[in-house]
Amino acid sequence: MLCFREKKTVFSLLLLICTFALIIAFRWEAANSSTAVPTAAEPYYHGETGKKAVAFAMNVDWGEDYIPQVLSVLEKQEVKITFFLTGRWSEKFPDVAHSLADAGMEIGNHGLKHNSPNSMSYDENKADIASAEEKIEAATGIRPTLFAPASGERDDQVLEAAEDLGYPVILWSVDTVDWQKPTAEVIVQRVTSKVSDGDIVLMHPTENTVKALPTLIRTLKKEGFHIVTVSELIS
Repeated sequence: MLCFREKKTVFSLLLLICTFALIIAFRWEAANSSTAVPTAAEPYYHGETGKKAVAFAMNVDWGEDYIPQVLSVLEKQEVKITFFLTGRWSEKFPDVAHSLADAGMEIGNHGLKHNSPNSMSYDENKADIASAEEKIEAATGIRPTLFAPASGERDDQVLEAAEDLGYPVILWSVDTVDWQKPTAEVIVQRVTSKVSDGDIVLMHPTENTVKALPTLIRTLKKEGFHIVTVSELIS
């Protein structure tokens, strides 16, 4: 059997080994955490306002014929919404794009050509967003600060590219699916049947969206909702 002095020596040796093991473990963790790639910020599907507010997000890569009518409705109802424009559309229809800015609408970035962001690399996404930004600003005089990826695609490289360019990514929680050309009544029903505080409502400039907007806005206001821009909703 070990004497007291021998037991004390063995205990001291074990304590020393454990101390070295802990030091090595802490150093390994610190080294790995410093080189880890941070996770990109999650997209916004809605905002948490507590003020019974909703935002309309209108994505624009076509439908320029209906935008003057959309603006007319919004101005009569004294409502400001967010228009996410593609770069190619802004370059092709600068006067229409500029009319949105003149009306005080919020301008967002919808990518360059409505290509699939998920099929592009990080560098390609970054170049796509930056190029769209340049064309949108040239047409509207406004540098967009929000990004809505085409088709709502949100793979890691899409989110990382947007974040590195300083763009929050905006998706939606209520979809009108108006691009499938449902009736105005269906568009209104799709929104009013599920809308709640903080929702982002996705829409496009279609003929039936124009027809639905007056009723939709009046109904939401009657139910106590404030209709705001996306920036106001998520701030």
